[in-house]
Amino acid sequence: MALKETLAKKIEEHRPRTQRLVKEFGKVKIDEVTIEQCIGGARDIRSLVTDISYLDPQEGIRFRGKTIPETFAALPKAAGSAYPTVEAFWYFLLTGDVPTDAQVAEVTTEWKTRQSVPQYVFDAIRALPRDSHPMVMLSVGIMALQKDSKFAAFYNSGKFNKMTAWEPVYEDASDIVARIPVIAAFIYNLKYRDDKQIAIDPNLDMGANFAHMIGQDNKEYQDVARMYFIIHSDHESGNVSAHTTHLVHSALSDPYYAYSAGLNGLAGPLHGLANQEVLGWIMEFQKKLGGAEPTKENVSKALWDTLNAGQVIPGYGHAVLRKTDPRYTTQREFCLNTPGLKDDPLFKLVAMIFETAPGVLTEHGKTKNPWPNVDAQSGVIQWYYGVREWDFYTVLFGIGRALGCMANITWDRGLGYAIERPKSVSTAMLEEWAAAGGRN
Repeated sequence: MALKETLAKKIEEHRPRTQRLVKEFGKVKIDEVTIEQCIGGARDIRSLVTDISYLDPQEGIRFRGKTIPETFAALPKAAGSAYPTVEAFWYFLLTGDVPTDAQVAEVTTEWKTRQSVPQYVFDAIRALPRDSHPMVMLSVGIMALQKDSKFAAFYNSGKFNKMTAWEPVYEDASDIVARIPVIAAFIYNLKYRDDKQIAIDPNLDMGANFAHMIGQDNKEYQDVARMYFIIHSDHESGNVSAHTTHLVHSALSDPYYAYSAGLNGLAGPLHGLANQEVLGWIMEFQKKLGGAEPTKENVSKALWDTLNAGQVIPGYGHAVLRKTDPRYTTQREFCLNTPGLKDDPLFKLVAMIFETAPGVLTEHGKTKNPWPNVDAQSGVIQWYYGVREWDFYTVLFGIGRALGCMANITWDRGLGYAIERPKSVSTAMLEEWAAAGGRN
């Protein structure tokens, strides 16, 4: 059964569940809101619904109920690789089912027909100043595709039906996830390889093809791309890029408008830009060691110097997680299992920081979670393989995040979720409630 037919069946089966919850249990309270949460960015308020992924404070992200190790173990692998293809993961995200090899082959074949990017998209990107940030270029590239949105055409056709609205969203979403690595590779080559573009190889899966298109024909980097796009795909719906995409699409803005907005949120230094900043900090840290081999003693001293100077240790701590981010662990295991990379000086420093920083931060006592997140590791791998243009790292993040965002909004339309419109209060109202000990 083709992916779209399977998805249609899944959506039809799921609709009665959400309808029953609203009709029969709509008044059941699932959370409360405090003044701290209201002012502090709605942190930890349970107010979004997604079945695509869930962020567990102890186990980390679960994709369709599976942890990252379980996901990698269950999915069909790329030929000659220990890692799944992105196409297999896309099927899994949309349906919750582990696909067969034949079903993965269907998705791969479908993406080959979708990945052709119109020339006007490349022309739009070329029209930008060459020193534009690559995230600006990526956002422009996605927006340039909007004129051909199947969802927008369906809405404007006069035949809009909310029960079938998910179908053109699925078409747009599938086009975006198939095309975004092609657009990203074009940007990389335009900015960093003197515009030496490399054609798509029709025999490669998406991750391997991206590696090929940026001049990385190393088999190891093909696995890096597959791994990177999967682990960065989704982190439940409350993060900025996922929530922004969901919010914009809730107004029935098509997937191109929605994901361009999500990318603009991802570009922020507190979100997707963090991996770039962490790598810069690690390299400065390396300079401070003056060429000395990293040890617990000299790394511990340097970490304390950082904290005593009023600075933070980038890449450590997470808003939700209370253990080491499994996305960090997945990348660390890749490094430890890759000859050459495990002995790379920069990785050896990262590994020693991992052994040392949690203890230092725990003793320091001002960090709720002293464990590393995904950003503490990801830049080092890219640097090792020669992708050293770190302002491009957020684009890599954006390729992967498209998978989660597009799967989520396809289901948003399938289940007919309403436009998002939280209620606001004033500071004076909060002060009145605080004085009264709470709202009556």
